[in-house]
Amino acid sequence: MTTEPLSEPLSDSLLEPATSDRLLSGARGAEVWRADVPGAGTVTAHMLDPVADLDVLHEWVNRPHAGFWGLAGLSREDLSDTYAFVDSLPTHHAYLVRWDGEPVVLVQLYHPEDDPVSTAYDALPGDLGMHFFKGGDGPAARYGVAPWAVIGPAVLAFAFARPGTRRLVGEPDARNRSAVARMAAFGFEAAGTVHFESPQGPKEAVLAFCPRERAEELVAAALGTEG
Repeated sequence: MTTEPLSEPLSDSLLEPATSDRLLSGARGAEVWRADVPGAGTVTAHMLDPVADLDVLHEWVNRPHAGFWGLAGLSREDLSDTYAFVDSLPTHHAYLVRWDGEPVVLVQLYHPEDDPVSTAYDALPGDLGMHFFKGGDGPAARYGVAPWAVIGPAVLAFAFARPGTRRLVGEPDARNRSAVARMAAFGFEAAGTVHFESPQGPKEAVLAFCPRERAEELVAAALGTEG
């Protein structure tokens, strides 16, 4: 992955004026970040479009293993309205990550101090919350690589694209063992279990952190980049 360091957002002339030094912003569906992965194509991040991306989104959140995402059972209209609301917030953004044009991951990034998780820990300047849901493997088989070997480092690089982000904050449901394990594989270090009121109701979560320096090391080791 060609990065300098971690990754670079697209030229500021192609993006909407930044309202956050931690979140990449743009029009619905706009590509806001990309990275070329040596021998494995190109990974891009796009602002989620609640209308144009609805078919992908609706199919993903209604899969059997998507229960912890909390959106199963919503009508298409309600799901679109939910992400239209997210789209209206300057502190919370949703992105669709594509690999060679194929949707692979839904990523939500947010200011923890403006989120219910702030009641469970003391947010520090530069903290950025992250949720992610892998919906596809993309062209991994064609390139002969494990999907997460490319997607994981790419998501880390993307999350740190803005200079104000110093530390990622994860808070997967404590019952979601696969998400907790994936956070650990991403380089997050668990900091205990916390309880707070989420939009879906009371939540018991594993609080975990990944500082920028750790992410730079992991991206460089996984993809041969220079941090």
